[in-house]
Amino acid sequence: MTAAENLDMVIVDARGMKCPWPALRLARAMRTDPAVILLADDPQAEREVAALAGEHGWTVTTEAAGRWLVRRT
Repeated sequence: MTAAENLDMVIVDARGMKCPWPALRLARAMRTDPAVILLADDPQAEREVAALAGEHGWTVTTEAAGRWLVRRT
């Protein structure tokens, strides 16, 4: 993904929220957007996001600690 594409991407900032809120916010954003960057600092978020993505067939790429790129496949 290029920097220009990243500028147009929807970012869900769920830092400070406890699970399941980051996953719920992600699911809401993915209703209308084909790709979303999720920011979350709850230690359980990675597991929750992976489970949600698996249920919906989305791909998850870890960009950094607490930052994931989630895409519809």
